[in-house]
Amino acid sequence: MERFVSATEARIRLGEWMRRAVEQGEIIIVQRAGRPYAVLMSFEAYYHLRRGDDQDEALRQIRHLRQRLYQVLKGQPLTPPPEEVIRQMREERDAQLGLP
Repeated sequence: MERFVSATEARIRLGEWMRRAVEQGEIIIVQRAGRPYAVLMSFEAYYHLRRGDDQDEALRQIRHLRQRLYQVLKGQPLTPPPEEVIRQMREERDAQLGLP
């Protein structure tokens, strides 16, 4: 779950937000002047994000489904490739979060 907080609120309640990030898996998005500025998350979540665990698994699943569809369509190629799908999903996510 994501929670948006102001920089002032984050400064005042940092200990509470750190506990929530670790214990409840919350992602705290700190805003400055109403725009996303920083993210507070557990180290475990950060570590998995840096390693790309979720991305690798998603890419594997997309490739598997693509192969099955390819077989169903009797060899007709599928487009776009999984990497393009992931790129588009990231762009949509970034747009929703107001990121550049």
